[in-house]
Amino acid sequence: MVSGATSRVELQSPGLLRLRQGVFVKTGRSAALRYLEKARKIVQRIATEQAASIAAAAEICTDSIAAGGWVHLFGTGHSRMAVEEMFPRIGSFVGFHPMVELSVTFYHSVVGANGLRQALFLEKVEGLGEAILASYRFGARDSMIVVSSAGINPAPVEVALGAKARGLKVMAITSLAHARSTAPRHSSKKKLVDIADLVLDNCAPAGDALVKIPGVKYPVGPGSTIGAVAVMNAVKCQVAENLRKRGIQPDVLPSPHFVGDEAAAREFERVLSAYHDRAQKL
Repeated sequence: MVSGATSRVELQSPGLLRLRQGVFVKTGRSAALRYLEKARKIVQRIATEQAASIAAAAEICTDSIAAGGWVHLFGTGHSRMAVEEMFPRIGSFVGFHPMVELSVTFYHSVVGANGLRQALFLEKVEGLGEAILASYRFGARDSMIVVSSAGINPAPVEVALGAKARGLKVMAITSLAHARSTAPRHSSKKKLVDIADLVLDNCAPAGDALVKIPGVKYPVGPGSTIGAVAVMNAVKCQVAENLRKRGIQPDVLPSPHFVGDEAAAREFERVLSAYHDRAQKL
């Protein structure tokens, strides 16, 4: 709903604006609706084309968590959002370890200190990925999910290479369309898709943005975040079901709006305690 005008307006499909007075005005299909339709198609493609890969990824993650290990998660730039969906998040549970490196993810000021230029530069520097991995201890039953829509920059590629060298099973969430249309930037000449034991396609197009607008030079409205987050949460939900089938109760963070503040506070402390106990291995 759009406010601030004389008549409030609501988006209608296909391509109509409905005035509250009941007058309909033909506008052509709006850019907003075209984005939502393309986003819906991404999620639908994931459901039909990636179901087997999601199930396989969930089995790998379940094995790690059931054995007391970790599923490590890494992503630079906006891929951080998919990483943070897994923990700590309402409806998430202990066993997922987000590796959020601020030097390549925290650039909210855009310019100046901790700016976008620095982050984009660093994710292309070879050696950073290995330096990040060297800061952790990895167990024999751990696994790794690396999120990168392009899958060509040295940082995510090195994290995948380093994780495999340490004996971890590596899963990648990436755009296959984008990966096929770009050249690798790492000296190994490998892309993320060449390294991972299992690849999950976020089904975003090459270039990521979904909507072309007449008079605007480049497309707008990226699709990779929607795809990556959908894949991540699908994996998460399947892991929870798998764990229960193995007789394991996932330590889930509930919403205080449904269980009450007091119960939520107790669960919060219980879940963080379980996370802390497992984190002693890191």
